Amino acid sequence: MQFILSFLPFGSLLLMAGFRPAACKLNPVSCRLWTEPQQPGIFMNGDFVIGGVFSIHLYTRSDQITYTSLPPQPQCSGSMDFRELRFARAMEFTIHEINNRTDLLPGIMLGFEIHDSCSTVPMAIKLGFQFANGKDTVFNDSELCVESAAAAVPAVIGDSSSTPSISMARILGLFRIPQVSPYATCACLSDKRQYPAFFRTIPSDHHQAAALARMVKYFGWTWIGAVRSDSDYGNNGMASFLKAAQEEGICVEYSEAYYRTQPRSKLERVANVIRRSTARVVVAFLASGDMRFLLEELARDPPPPLQWIGSETWITDPEFLKFNMCSGAVGFGIPQSVIPGLREFLLELTPAQALKSPLLTEFWERSFSCSLKGQSDFSGSARECDGSEDISALKNPYLDTSQLRITNMVYKATYAIAHAIHSIICKDTQCDKTIKFAPWQILNQLKKVNFTTKNGYRVTFDSNGDPVAVYELINWQIKKDGGLNFVTVGNYDSSKPRGQEFSISRPVNWVGGQTEVPVSVCSESCPPGTRKAVQKGKPICCYDCIPCAEGEISNSTDSLGCERCSPEFWPNTKQDSCLPKPVEFLSWDDTLSIILTAFSVAGAFMAVCVAVVFFKHRTSPIVRANNSELSFLLLFSLTLCFLCSLTFIGRPSEWSCMLRHTAFGITFVLCISCVLGKTIVVLMAFRATLPGSNVMKWFGPPQQRLSVLAFTLIQVLICILWLKISPPFPLKNLMHYKERIILECGLGSAIGFWAVLGYIGLLALLCFVLAFLARKLPDNFNEAKFITFSMLIFSAVWITFIPAYVSSPGKFTVAVEIFAILASSFGMIICIFAPKCFIIVCRPEQNTKKHLMGKVPSKAL
Repeated sequence: MQFILSFLPFGSLLLMAGFRPAACKLNPVSCRLWTEPQQPGIFMNGDFVIGGVFSIHLYTRSDQITYTSLPPQPQCSGSMDFRELRFARAMEFTIHEINNRTDLLPGIMLGFEIHDSCSTVPMAIKLGFQFANGKDTVFNDSELCVESAAAAVPAVIGDSSSTPSISMARILGLFRIPQVSPYATCACLSDKRQYPAFFRTIPSDHHQAAALARMVKYFGWTWIGAVRSDSDYGNNGMASFLKAAQEEGICVEYSEAYYRTQPRSKLERVANVIRRSTARVVVAFLASGDMRFLLEELARDPPPPLQWIGSETWITDPEFLKFNMCSGAVGFGIPQSVIPGLREFLLELTPAQALKSPLLTEFWERSFSCSLKGQSDFSGSARECDGSEDISALKNPYLDTSQLRITNMVYKATYAIAHAIHSIICKDTQCDKTIKFAPWQILNQLKKVNFTTKNGYRVTFDSNGDPVAVYELINWQIKKDGGLNFVTVGNYDSSKPRGQEFSISRPVNWVGGQTEVPVSVCSESCPPGTRKAVQKGKPICCYDCIPCAEGEISNSTDSLGCERCSPEFWPNTKQDSCLPKPVEFLSWDDTLSIILTAFSVAGAFMAVCVAVVFFKHRTSPIVRANNSELSFLLLFSLTLCFLCSLTFIGRPSEWSCMLRHTAFGITFVLCISCVLGKTIVVLMAFRATLPGSNVMKWFGPPQQRLSVLAFTLIQVLICILWLKISPPFPLKNLMHYKERIILECGLGSAIGFWAVLGYIGLLALLCFVLAFLARKLPDNFNEAKFITFSMLIFSAVWITFIPAYVSSPGKFTVAVEIFAILASSFGMIICIFAPKCFIIVCRPEQNTKKHLMGKVPSKAL
């Protein structure tokens, strides 16, 4: 025994449990340990006795250990948990049911030895050693104590709490005595290295924590509070939940712990944290006793309405339905069941049976406030029970068989041990009660059990000793009379594929009877078009909603970032989707296009009209004097100039882009070549009037046609090279405007474009210089003056065009180019042909050779 104490961290607890370390001198594993006589419980002898441990009380009487005298035996104290007593009697009922069966352990009588652990570690340790020791109080100091080393029980059912179960599992595990708990849910107990002999029929909190986190995420709660029991159950369960919640993106405002034996100041502090918090949802991973203290404290100064999320220990406990502040509470509980015959068995308890067990005696006396044997230690009343007590009239958890959730776990655990024993001592329906077996054999058979109970529930264990996790989602709904009731509204089954484990089957009533899901968030959800920016120094669930930057979108709620639209798309006004950018070009239905088209057609019509007038009066002196052949060619080229502006209107295409620039360049060169020819003709004509001049023979009509053709062919050659090397092409300009696309014609080769314009400018400059030199030559109708004006207008328009063209946005770039074409064309047709047409139409008397030669004084025009 001294060897064991040197390695156990709870040596002082062993003293509290009543052990005598000085008495044991032999190997503690190979000889029987000595303890004080067993504690009061519920017993029945049998061929094989199964141990049972339940937390029927919550405290032990505290006596100070002096270490100078034997410590007193620990005794349970405080109120009795009638629900736990029902669990204990359910084990008794199940064993009676098994004993009456002919297909399971036929001819074998099972017994039971049920004890109260008081929900404390010292008592659990004491019971663990007692199950390993047996009832013999005599210490065996022989060298060979094989016979005496047999365990008192082949297996143990219990405890109902995780912390006592852990303490007991460490003791029983040393002797490989299997322990099957119906209610210890701590995930730590799945560790087979520490607890090799532990099994349970209730799922591990690992699954419950995952289910709770999944449910919290499902209902959209991202800002919650958490409170737990400061015990193995609460600490391990909450740690699993917080880990799962973090993976689901859930933030915890606070996480507080409390245990019922801690000072009241700790309880008040936890309650105040809950009252002051901003989280409207509280996850309570508390044992029933701890939860009761917390709710009673909160009831003194009720906080704002809270949505409670409960663990399985209290969410299905009828004792809590009196707390109306928990209306709408939800949580996962063990599926309810029906155990035929159990209620009748519970009602069969009589005063005579109650007197056989101190636990049943206490139950009877507390329930009926009377004494079965004189003065009662429990009821506080001197009235003796007279046999008129009606147990069926009791309204307490002992007789509440409406749900039977954990009770069914006791039922399954008892059957699991019975099946394990059957596998060892029975062959089919023949059993041999004389067969000797060790507890480790039961342990091995428990790993293999796979059966269905009489009430239809499957029993099997995985490699960790855990069953398949199946829960019901319980909702506390308000009844018509104002009370609360448990309603199953959903399910969780860990055996289903991931993502399908959790399901809702009916509407949930929330806190205050509301039908809408309560909101509990640190920050409201960021709508599409914004992104989340975490607030400095706060959890990730506390954030600001920042609008997406220009050109970016977010198309989902609570987006972590914004995405930039592709180059040809732009966000809508809400910035939650990318829309195709509007394509902009000078279309035919545009108002500006209609105006420019009208001027273009009007200009072409004007040129045709002038040509008709000139053709009609082609024999008149003024037409003949102005070189009618070049005039008609000039009018033709001006018509083309007016019409070529139309190629700039409409959606740019590969052919239209090449046509518009080349047509413009060639027609304007043809036009300027004709004007240049007319200017040279004027100069040559006056030079020819000088004595001895013979220049006209060098610039007659053939030379004039040839010069126009030569000047035009040069431009044609430039255009061919341009189109061959790098022709204009349709281009989507995405850079000028962010929110729309400019569809335009790319120049291809900028050198080609400026070469075309430069050549036109060179001819225009040459024409202007020659016309300027000829402006003062004698004649009443010196055409050089009008050519000078036309070239002056032409040059001014195109010099102005360059900065306007470069700076004009979008479709206005094309409009500026069309305007320059039309303005320069109108300038030439008006300056060169308007005076002539005026004389022909309005002053025919001036259309004479004498007047043109200056021999008749001219009138003011």
